[in-house]
Amino acid sequence: MSTRWYPIYQQGNPQLRVFLPNFWMKLLKPQEKQPKNVVQFAVPTGMTNHDIKNYLEKIYKVTVIDVQSDIENGTIRRAIRQKYGPIVKDDDFRRAYVTLPRNQEFEFPEVCVSEESKKRHDDDENSSKMTRDMYKDYLKKNKDRPGFPGWFSF
Repeated sequence: MSTRWYPIYQQGNPQLRVFLPNFWMKLLKPQEKQPKNVVQFAVPTGMTNHDIKNYLEKIYKVTVIDVQSDIENGTIRRAIRQKYGPIVKDDDFRRAYVTLPRNQEFEFPEVCVSEESKKRHDDDENSSKMTRDMYKDYLKKNKDRPGFPGWFSF
């Protein structure tokens, strides 16, 4: 799984060697509803199903029943927020669906739920409601004067 070369003998005692993988795995939140024992990962395209299974079993000590994967194309977009900017394509990646045993369940954790974020969300809701009400009042006030600009009011 690793293509790095490590020396057979290292001077000193104890003989410490750390084997690091060349691959990365990114946990993805599923768009569609899936069974509780299926987990999605984004992995590099060079990683095979066998590599994914070994990675999870050896590093994270997770028993894996099955691995299915497909290659996702990177998105094509404008590089900079300009109308005529250069077109770039993001890197392709492999989406892996890992099936765990039936008795194991995985739920995606809620990372950003806190009292501060709830309070901020409530404040945003209040300000948007107030803005909506002000706009409705403006429309009521100017409904009899079509064609006049908004700044031309009394």
